[in-house]
Amino acid sequence: MKTIRNSRLAQAVRGALLFAMLPAVAVAQDEAAEEIKTLDRVEVTGTRLKTSEAEGLVPVQRITRADIERTGLTSVADIIQSLTGSGSALNTKFNSSGNFGFPPDGSGVGAGSAQADLRHLGSKRVLVLVDGIRWVNEASASGVGAATDLNTIPLAIIDRIEVLEDGASSLYGSDAIAGVINIITRKDFEGISVNAQVGQYGEGDGTTKSIDFAWGGGTERVNVFLGLSYTDQDVIYSRDREQAAFPVPGTGVAFGSSGTPTGRFIFIDPNTLAEYDVTPNDGASNPVFDPSQTGCSRTDDYHCFGTADRFNFAQYNLLLTPSERVGAFGQVRFQFSEAVSGYAKVLYNRRKSTNQAAPEPLFFGPEAGTGNPLADNIFISALNPYNPFGFDLDSATNLILIGRRPVEGGARVFEQEVDTWYVGAGLEGAFNAGERTLYWDVNLAVSENKAEQANYGSYNIRKIALALGDPAACAAVAGCVPLNIFGGPGTITPEMLAWIQPVVRDRSQNELALFTANLSGSLFDLPAGSVDFATGFEHRRLEGWYQPDALTIAGDYNGVPSLPTSGKYDVSELFVELNFPLYEDSAIGQRLDLTVAGRYSDYSTGISEVTPKVGLRFQLAEELVLRASYAEGFRAPSIGELFGSASRFDAQLNDPCSTPLLDPSLAGNCATLGVPANYQQPNPQISITTGGNDQLDPETSKSFAAGFIWSPSFLENSTAAERVDFEVTYYRHEIEGAIQAIDAQTQLDLCVQTLDALYCDGITRAPTGGINGFNNRLTNLGTIKTDGWDIDLVWVFPASDIGQFKAAWRNTLVGDYEAVGAAGQVQPQGPGIEVVDSAIPEWTSNFSLDWSRGGWSAGWTMRYISELREECGNAVSFPVCSNPATGINVLEATTYHDLQVGYRFEEFHDLGLTFGVNNVFDKDPPICLSCSLNGYDASTYDIPGGRFFYVRADIRF
Repeated sequence: MKTIRNSRLAQAVRGALLFAMLPAVAVAQDEAAEEIKTLDRVEVTGTRLKTSEAEGLVPVQRITRADIERTGLTSVADIIQSLTGSGSALNTKFNSSGNFGFPPDGSGVGAGSAQADLRHLGSKRVLVLVDGIRWVNEASASGVGAATDLNTIPLAIIDRIEVLEDGASSLYGSDAIAGVINIITRKDFEGISVNAQVGQYGEGDGTTKSIDFAWGGGTERVNVFLGLSYTDQDVIYSRDREQAAFPVPGTGVAFGSSGTPTGRFIFIDPNTLAEYDVTPNDGASNPVFDPSQTGCSRTDDYHCFGTADRFNFAQYNLLLTPSERVGAFGQVRFQFSEAVSGYAKVLYNRRKSTNQAAPEPLFFGPEAGTGNPLADNIFISALNPYNPFGFDLDSATNLILIGRRPVEGGARVFEQEVDTWYVGAGLEGAFNAGERTLYWDVNLAVSENKAEQANYGSYNIRKIALALGDPAACAAVAGCVPLNIFGGPGTITPEMLAWIQPVVRDRSQNELALFTANLSGSLFDLPAGSVDFATGFEHRRLEGWYQPDALTIAGDYNGVPSLPTSGKYDVSELFVELNFPLYEDSAIGQRLDLTVAGRYSDYSTGISEVTPKVGLRFQLAEELVLRASYAEGFRAPSIGELFGSASRFDAQLNDPCSTPLLDPSLAGNCATLGVPANYQQPNPQISITTGGNDQLDPETSKSFAAGFIWSPSFLENSTAAERVDFEVTYYRHEIEGAIQAIDAQTQLDLCVQTLDALYCDGITRAPTGGINGFNNRLTNLGTIKTDGWDIDLVWVFPASDIGQFKAAWRNTLVGDYEAVGAAGQVQPQGPGIEVVDSAIPEWTSNFSLDWSRGGWSAGWTMRYISELREECGNAVSFPVCSNPATGINVLEATTYHDLQVGYRFEEFHDLGLTFGVNNVFDKDPPICLSCSLNGYDASTYDIPGGRFFYVRADIRF
């Protein structure tokens, strides 16, 4: 479907495109080049149009290499996620595999990857560039990713990071709705540097080791840089922190799994029609069942299943996932002549990471709701030598649910190995056109992320079904031995495991190839100065695929089902940016500039878009700049969103029809849905079917930003300050047709509340009341709207006998956040709300105070996260719920303190020694009752027991 937006602004930009192309002998695209920004105090490489980081048209936050080193962090993602404008994104504190399943967008679990979110709009709406060139999307062997894995970019190669917190589709194309992260690599580096760091949490675990090597040099015509990086992060187990040691903190095993080592058996005796919900007594390895005892007062080897019998799966989970990364980067630049130079660069990065989950449960029967007919429709023969009940257990007649967790097979271990390749080359130069100089460059880049995952500890459900069926049928197949799921832990023998337990291997890959050509310079002069332009062309080709194990494709995998996914598309784009100086040195101000930009994108999938942008920069005085910008943007559906095959996502959901009813008025509706009056949800996780949608339209957005930068001259070089910068920015984003599935809990709640087919279609229940089917597919959701303020103050104090101090206070205040479905369904996210393992704090603040004197340096940082609220859900009856009367749990405001002290020995090869502590006071995160794992929000807070000590040494030759 063609979607060309014909606003007056878009039409004007189309005209500007044609106008700007007239003088061009080559075409240009500004995302291919580093941005040159000029300040009174700093000049940084950047855009073709001259601007500045603090006084430019849009808000750009610049993170220098010194800033990176002051954090004590070893991951690009961790650094970005610490910014006040960041939202919730994957990192190595997420132990995803085996616990979540596939999200609706077809991107997979993303195990081991680390991503970035800006303005709480999602990682897939953030564009990541390296030296102005688009970076390839992640691959983790569990889908086709739509976001960038920042763990593929070694810290050793980074000179600085620039974060544009504004919509920028008109400049950079699709994905730049929430902003752009541009990682600038080291180039003009002379000599050798070695940087080594080791750190450990106060509990004596989670050791992190890293070493970086950098070498650079050259001649007048040649410059070479080589960077090598190694990082190794050790595991922390959930059981080693009290807050993470149970499924929901403060509730014991009440929210544990009914898939237990002894087994839970819910069935109807076909002889007496009595219904049972029983589990073997501890130690009953060969349990005896007495069918005459139909109640819970039993003298045989069984008792009625109760809360105390639930399984604590948290003991096997990881609080911090192990990750090992090795990276190498090389870059050479050659000056062919004074007017022409070229470059070539190559990067290789390997990530080895591990996720772990509790031993994989076996759920059988119509209440299992696994989505696999081999499990949901299981038949267990009365002839099975271990069946103690004396009759068939048939899903079609008398079996309701069996939950058995074979601890004999060990924990589920998911090992990922991800290889990243990037090769780029280009030419750049300048030529004269009359009295003007024009600058050009052409760039070619090819990149690839290829992932493989080995899954140990899962099961072959087809072989299990055969081993539980007629022993004669089992005996007819080589290797098959009858399976004992009835006798409790230790009764599944090595021979049984050998028959049912395979190693499952999955693979995925994302590829990106692009060509860009750029031209920039000045067109003509106006009374206030020259009209500058940058214009260009870009062609990209994206291809991605996911190939699960043959066992999974055949439907025989007991874990999360999925099918192969593959797709590709290409896009060609034209871009232009024009800056018009409207006046200079007038009575009402020093200078007023109007900037107009636009991009035309043509996709092979049938999408065409024009995305315009217009901005004003008003230099009212030397010390005061006002700015405002308006932009339209879009995001094309990703390969996973378009072509993702059906898969499963295991969500933590509260069934509104589970007794005791949180809302008794819903009893009638629950009965209408076929739920018995005494129904209790057997498991906190409900399996949801997800998948792509090839009918998706692109998302469109409107972004507005306005603010000012004030550097008061009366404080500059005064007794109070050397420099003061005060910056305020108001932002607003509105996304139409956002690509995502309706929140599953919201859909379930609305189904029960309204009985409307709009919400209930796709949700099916077993005759016993349990949800055994839940279809939650991608759609173009209604709208997402958010606005807020960034308020930053930087105060550099004058140097004195005691040294020099610098204070920086950065704040983000979220005023509004609203996501509404196409039919008006209000999604649960909002300012001050914790939901779906993510939070939107109303106020996030970072304050840092740095000091230096001679070779000494020190820094103190405070990280503040405002109060959040969440629903207690079924934990409302426990003391851990802070307000049972309202059903709301409050996550108190949290402040972390970080300290760093260092000394540099200039006389000994500039040797630097640094000692640091992050989370000095060992502040635990607030308890989260709605979070899926570890009792806290891993995307917002430090881990429990999170005091982290580190030492670093660096030397330069």
